[in-house]
Amino acid sequence: MYRIAIKMLTEDKAKFFGMILSLSFSSIIIIQQMAIFIGLMRRTYSAISDTPQAKIWVMNPSVKMIDDINPIRMIDLWRVRSIEGVKWAMPFYKGLIRARLSNGQFQSCNMFGIDAATFVGAPHTMLEGRIEDLRKPFSIIVDTEGAHGKLAQDQGPGKPKKPLRVGDEIELNDRRAVVVGICKVTRTFRSEPVIYTTFDRALYYVPFERKQLSFILAEGDGTVSSADLCNKIEKTTQLKALSKPDFENVTIDYYLVNTGIPINFGIAVLLGLLVGAAITGQIFFNFTTDNLKYLALFNAVGASRMMLAKITLLQAVFVAFLGWAIGAGAASFLGFVTSKTQLAFYMPWSLFLGTGVLMMCICIGSCLISISRIFNIQLGTMFTR
Repeated sequence: MYRIAIKMLTEDKAKFFGMILSLSFSSIIIIQQMAIFIGLMRRTYSAISDTPQAKIWVMNPSVKMIDDINPIRMIDLWRVRSIEGVKWAMPFYKGLIRARLSNGQFQSCNMFGIDAATFVGAPHTMLEGRIEDLRKPFSIIVDTEGAHGKLAQDQGPGKPKKPLRVGDEIELNDRRAVVVGICKVTRTFRSEPVIYTTFDRALYYVPFERKQLSFILAEGDGTVSSADLCNKIEKTTQLKALSKPDFENVTIDYYLVNTGIPINFGIAVLLGLLVGAAITGQIFFNFTTDNLKYLALFNAVGASRMMLAKITLLQAVFVAFLGWAIGAGAASFLGFVTSKTQLAFYMPWSLFLGTGVLMMCICIGSCLISISRIFNIQLGTMFTR
């Protein structure tokens, strides 16, 4: 009986492929837009995720997210180090700086200043050079996207740009800087180049301020939980202390509340969902209506109306699975093709699962509407048509 149900579904190829294509199109839109949205949100806290050594971030109480920098005093570093339960605490500078390119133009860059003794906060993937080379005079490490993109040297009209290499020099705030390494980091939200140097040298490059310590990176000794240690740091220093996951969530929440990004992507996802539901629901309802006479025949030879409802439900689940699988495959291919571009694209397994559940809900909802026709089958009426 179930095999016959699948044959009934695939017999009318126009309706069958119409349902498959509508669900596939809907799945592609939902997965692609949500993958870009998730990718953008991950970039908002790239500086946090690229600093896995730091389990706790200490900052000014007014800081709302990672890019909202309000420096604190250097003495606060020693106050945090003196707290019982803190294993270590290191300075971390984060700020914007202008780099002067070879053609005289300027490019804004993210500058990270890390502790020169321990290199806490250093990039975790080096493509060229060594982290230890940051101890050399005027040394910096540039991320590969910036070195091959916005910081590449212009060689004249019609000629390709020359990427920054180890040994090249650039100007940062009218001061000489020597590239000693190329690293790989997560792209920033605005896709700006990332420059690493030591904390003291970062203060040399950037304009002077009375307070220049952006964050304190810390880790507990394991005697207390991260939450309890954060509370202890806040009570002792009157600063804000957040664990790494909490700081990431705070940054995401800031962008969700204070930007129009969720609305923009939400509208696109909603349109994809409505398109899939409207087209699939209409086609599936017409398909069930056209096959009522065959369902009535099944009922006449002994199949119960509940069995007919199960057959219709099987058809809906079959269509939903095929449409979702094709759409998910196409969206994954798009993600693979654009993986080397600046497009933010990240597809967790939960996104695939959630989209599959949505497609199932669309088809099952259409099925429930069609089932109402099945329970109202009048055998005499059907056979007289």
